Amino acid sequence: MSDEIIDIAQYLERSSESSRPEAKFALWGGEGERSRFALPLWRIIYLAQAERGVILWRDASGTGAARPFVVLDLGSDTARTDIDGADLPECREGDAPALHDRGDSGVVVHLGTRKGRTWCLLVDGGRKRSQALAARSREDILFLAGECAGLLFLRDFADQAE
Repeated sequence: MSDEIIDIAQYLERSSESSRPEAKFALWGGEGERSRFALPLWRIIYLAQAERGVILWRDASGTGAARPFVVLDLGSDTARTDIDGADLPECREGDAPALHDRGDSGVVVHLGTRKGRTWCLLVDGGRKRSQALAARSREDILFLAGECAGLLFLRDFADQAE
């Protein structure tokens, strides 16, 4: 068994061309047990052909800005935590477990509501998709979003949001 560090660039693009883009990986808010969100977010980002996955919350009333909880960013060395709260009409109570395919703007999945906060998954950035997600990709994203919701609500991570 090798004790070398895994090079994510080998998996992102298996080309030996020198023009290959530099691989980036930034995890924000993934300290301690929250790091469990990294793998499902990574897989969702890949399925949605995106660059960034964000678990976020906002007041259940729909007022106030959306706030990031965990961010996995494969397009920046420093995770982009900015979220346009006004651009998330799909993130509201009573919308679960719907997946909203926003085309080349990404994907939004409502994860649930707890203690006056509505939780959503936002996946955006990266390659521009010319068509809607395939049915299989939608199913897999919903399954992985369910895994994220389980971590939030069954492991009580949602109660740790500040």
